[in-house]
Amino acid sequence: MDIPREIQNISQKLADSGYKAYLVGGCTRDLFLGQKPNDWDIATDAKPEKIQSIFEDAFYENEFGTVGVKSGSEDPTLKVVEVTTFRKEGKYTDKRHPDEVIFAKSIKDDLSRRDFTINAIAIDLIGDEDPIDPFGGRDDLKKKVIRAVGNPRERFGEDALRLMRAMRFSAQLGFQIEKETLEAIRKEAQSIRNIALERVRDEFSKLLMSEGAAGGVRLLQETGLLGEIVPELAAGVGVEQNKHHIYDVFEHNVHSLEYAIQKNFPLDLRLASLLHDVGKVGTREWRNDPRGEKVKDGRKGDWTFYQHQYLGEKLSKDILNRLKYPREVAKRIALLVREHMFVYDPEIVTEKGVRRLIRRVGEENVDALIKVREADRIGSGVPKAQPYRLRHLQAMIEKAKEEP
Repeated sequence: MDIPREIQNISQKLADSGYKAYLVGGCTRDLFLGQKPNDWDIATDAKPEKIQSIFEDAFYENEFGTVGVKSGSEDPTLKVVEVTTFRKEGKYTDKRHPDEVIFAKSIKDDLSRRDFTINAIAIDLIGDEDPIDPFGGRDDLKKKVIRAVGNPRERFGEDALRLMRAMRFSAQLGFQIEKETLEAIRKEAQSIRNIALERVRDEFSKLLMSEGAAGGVRLLQETGLLGEIVPELAAGVGVEQNKHHIYDVFEHNVHSLEYAIQKNFPLDLRLASLLHDVGKVGTREWRNDPRGEKVKDGRKGDWTFYQHQYLGEKLSKDILNRLKYPREVAKRIALLVREHMFVYDPEIVTEKGVRRLIRRVGEENVDALIKVREADRIGSGVPKAQPYRLRHLQAMIEKAKEEP
């Protein structure tokens, strides 16, 4: 494996002082998957004060045995390497942090406290010892399985953020969650209420930025976690739409997200695509129409969602503020949700109307609004994201931008 020079230098200094050094956690998992790690973690039998004495630029700002060692690297993933003393942990009263940290004697003790088997593999940086894998993590990597270390309910009971981490890893890696682990997630879903919303937001954002985000959102719904963190979105499950849609409200929103993923949209546009029709559940009404094609319970007519974009604006702002997204991000996404129903029929749109749209949305948001509407169209089951009418409107917008 290609171990960076900075990691080799740190491990050698530990060895020269008589201590062991193992690569652990996500970086080990990524190396076995042939991916470049986003950060590097070393576990050692040296106590925090010893680590600080070995490395002059080290800093210790927590109570969990983790010392930050500055490597001097230009690579942002290697600038600070976390070096942590082997540890095992006591009870988790707050379902997030251990009440006390007890330093362990061996790397196997340290691995036994970790969340999933794929994150519980250690690579010996000093000797020629084979990778230490007491829970079958390498086998699970080959099988593409996410499995809790030991008893899954105990692992989630210790730290409820692991519920979201399981969802995120599944979406990022394209792995299936093992049956007992998945069942434990369903049973412990309410425990996510104990976690700071900023931490939930971070895991949700990472999930949305992964290639498997749509499947991840569906899995959040199936396990009950979505109902805990974004109940407004989960409320769309089974809510039938009108004849122009082939999916219920929830699936329509998820299919819109899928388009945003395919087009590699940034996080704010993925959120806007996912939330754009969140107001439909609260505005749905049956409209009787004797000439209508749709028949339900003997009645001709169809479902209507009048002004759902305005309720959607409020709900999306509530969701994003609750999850502690930056205020400006929440404001922009709510604006895109409110304006996503703009008219683009050439027979109706006028130059004045286009100028009003630009003023209302802001020139800097017009392109983003078009992209959200494309996601909305594909989420409805139509084949084209940009029909002639939408391209015609874009041409009118570009012309209006150039005018004084």
